[in-house]
Order: sequence, then structure tokens, then C-alpha cells
Amino acid sequence: MLVSINEVESAARLDEASAALEDLQGVLASEESIQDALQGLAEAAVRVIADAGAVTITIVDGENASTAASTSEDVIRIDADQYASGDGPCLEAAHTLTPVRVAVGDAGQRWPKFAETAEQAGVRAYLSAPLAVGEDVLGSLNVYGYTDEAFDPYDEALLRLFTTAASGAITAARRSSRSRQIIENLTRALVSRAEIDQAKGALMAVHGVEADAAFQRLVDESQTTNTKLVEVARRLMESLRRE
Repeated sequence: MLVSINEVESAARLDEASAALEDLQGVLASEESIQDALQGLAEAAVRVIADAGAVTITIVDGENASTAASTSEDVIRIDADQYASGDGPCLEAAHTLTPVRVAVGDAGQRWPKFAETAEQAGVRAYLSAPLAVGEDVLGSLNVYGYTDEAFDPYDEALLRLFTTAASGAITAARRSSRSRQIIENLTRALVSRAEIDQAKGALMAVHGVEADAAFQRLVDESQTTNTKLVEVARRLMESLRRE
């Protein structure tokens, strides 16, 4: 059975994509920052997607958008101009949750600023795929080509693999960030509680009062001076240390 050159090339590209994504699994599971993880993902995408001259990752936060990763400084301005104008293929991909593949030469009427900046950078083709978890929009993964023939439906399918990995990385990082915040808040609460208990014990020893009465004195001082209870406790202990 004869195998065409295109089939061989497609198989090779798929193998390379699989290898790149396997490498990314280790990166995304590590303790690297989300920026480092997304940068690694962008660099893997530019290696695997045929005709990709550069890759950027756009993160959308409400009305704001920013470039979280890029394989080339030359294309960051193209992203920035889209953010400034509030329009362009990367934002359309994010907002419609639909991949956008466009020839820059045909984009002038629809996205004039994007087309102008892209042409100045030598970009001839553009492919953007949404990053999302369900209906929660995260941003887009954007690929820049320097030939008119760059990108085909196979490239679009490959890009979806990378957007799946990127969406997972962003979601995991956000979940991890929330978990760290909860832990930090709990730690601060435990420290505050210890300081309040220490001040309460000092009042019990100095004034010979019960625990409830000592705590009430701290509460009364907090309300009278409009000061947080933990600050009242700290000031009390500092004053006792100076005596």
C-alpha cells in the first residue's frame, strides 16, 4: 500500500505535537509560574504548527486583555493594537469562542489597524483559537505566519490541542492561587488569634480577672478606639514589654 507524502508529513507533525504536549505535561504539573508554563506552551506551539513564525497567548480579564507569553517581540505590538482598539481576530476568537483564520491582505476592511500593523511586521496569515473553560473566557492562542499560504484546517486542529493544554494550565494556576490565598488568610488568622490570646493572658495575670473579662476589655478598647482587635492586643503586649 502506497502512502502519500502528505500523509507522512501529517503523521510526523502529529507525532511531534504529541511529543511536545507530553513535555508540557511535566511543565504544567511543576511548580513553575503560570507565565513560565504559558511561555513553554507558546514555544512548543511555534515548533509544531507548520508555517508558524511566532506565537502569542492573550489573556482576557473582563474588559482588559494582555499578552501573557510570546515567542517573538516583533508581534507583541500586533496584539497590543488589537487590545487598544478593542477589536481584532484574537479578541473575536476569545469573545465568540470560535477559531479565526485570516489572510492579512484580506483583513484591511474589517480590522484596519490589525492589518496595518501586521503588514508592517511582515505577517501574512493569522490563526487564533479561543482559550476557555466552558463559557468562561480565558483568552486566545495566536499564531503568526509569514506566507500567504500559511495554516490549514489541520493546523487549526493542532492548535486546539494546545488551547486545551493552555486552558488547563490557566485554570490550575487560578485554582492554585486561590488555594494559596486561603492558606495565607488562615495563617494570618491563626497568628492574630495567638496574639489576642497572649494579650488576654497578660490582662488576666496583671488584673486578676477571668478569661471572659480580659477578652471583653480588649473588645471594649477595640470599639472605643476603632482599632482592630489584633492591633489592640499588639499594642498592649508592646506596652508591657517596655515596662
